[in-house]
Amino acid sequence: MPSSSHYDVIVIGAGPAGYIAAIRSAQLGFKTVCIDDWENNKKTPSPGGTFVNAGCISSMALLESSKIYHLLNNDISAHGIKVDNLEIDLSQMINRKDSIIASLNQQISHLFNRNKITSIHGQAKLLASGKVEVFEKYNNKKSNFTAEHIILATGSHSTVLPCAPIDDEFIIDSTQALKLTEVPKRLGIIGAGIIGLELAGIWNRLGSDVILLEAQESFLTSPDQQISDEAYQIFTNQGLDLRLGARVISAKKGSKKVILEYQDSEGNHTIHLDKLIAASGREPNTENLAAEDVDLVLDENGFVHVDKNCCTALPGVYAIGDLTALGPMLAHKGLEEGIFVAELIAEKHNPINYDIIPSVIYTSPEIAWVGQTEQALKAIGEHYKIGVFPFSASARSHASGKTEGLVKIITHAETDAILGVHIIGDQASELIAEAVLAMEFSASAEDLARTIHAHPSISEALHEAALALDNRALHI
Repeated sequence: MPSSSHYDVIVIGAGPAGYIAAIRSAQLGFKTVCIDDWENNKKTPSPGGTFVNAGCISSMALLESSKIYHLLNNDISAHGIKVDNLEIDLSQMINRKDSIIASLNQQISHLFNRNKITSIHGQAKLLASGKVEVFEKYNNKKSNFTAEHIILATGSHSTVLPCAPIDDEFIIDSTQALKLTEVPKRLGIIGAGIIGLELAGIWNRLGSDVILLEAQESFLTSPDQQISDEAYQIFTNQGLDLRLGARVISAKKGSKKVILEYQDSEGNHTIHLDKLIAASGREPNTENLAAEDVDLVLDENGFVHVDKNCCTALPGVYAIGDLTALGPMLAHKGLEEGIFVAELIAEKHNPINYDIIPSVIYTSPEIAWVGQTEQALKAIGEHYKIGVFPFSASARSHASGKTEGLVKIITHAETDAILGVHIIGDQASELIAEAVLAMEFSASAEDLARTIHAHPSISEALHEAALALDNRALHI
């Protein structure tokens, strides 16, 4: 039992937004408690939220394993290396993923201890007048805690699809999709967005025949259209069966199969699958977040209503991360909001620039972008220029054998201000950081063009794309 029930700051949730809010609050001298109910299969606390325990980290760990397997099984001979009798030990692969998660859980717990943050494993509910009720799991006891400032950071969960009810055996969500004990021969995924594509890449490389069913007629509408078109071609060539305009009508368990019916422009279709993953988005975790007599305002989509400073309608109560519609549902967005709110409480105002938050899809190759797209600029009649450089013209990409994709830079036609940078290719998640930094400091494309990049390097593609804006690219 905690030694005190009164704190300066109470944080509900220990995902990226929550644990960072707690750490920064403690760094600023606030007496802080963080309450989180996530637990592993051993029923012990697992701080880190969905991001660490069942989302991006899990997905990235399995993607790395699947990429190694695919390389050894398909492309390693080009390097003069021969491998015989290659086998998958999926249980070991999952164990490696779980060990990474456990290590990060321990790291967060260590940071809490180091910063003297009280950590409580339990379920929290917001009460009136700066109070929080906590059901502590280790002793099955309810306790009340008070604070001048309460930060809500409970994250999100997979969207429930009435047409495909989860049974945790044949029809599963994205969390269960990262725990499979066998490689499905034929795998269906509802949703060809970020989550669906990341899962598809993993299991496709491990040997599944993957069918992605996307209700929208367009593929990947958030990135620049040229990048999306390139991605569609690459992923199709990799063997993914992408079916657009495919609206799932029903999915039910048959004889050790999933019988799925969907409709497209050509009519109704039925397919049989070994497993089906529902991966069509996420919704905020607001159920039972506040007592019935607490006027926590939600919008029509269930997000907590906040102002530009992440303040709710309740005095001293803030909401951050996936709980709000302020900015995209991304871990690094929530992380920055955690810092922002803690510093706001300390009267240190450092606003977040939501216009230049990078987005990443951890497929192979990766997709990353920041800023505006060409289609959005066309829609508003903006005058712009584009510079494109393909990785097929990069010496470093050839040496690594990863020549798919391109870099695209969009600038204002008159001022040369960088309006958007879009990348599909190896290490796109790392390359986008240079673009974000350039835009944060109002650099022009000419500044990128004048910056000396190491040769040969993958980052040269940004340099060449900047040169290409004025037909000065050197290697194409």
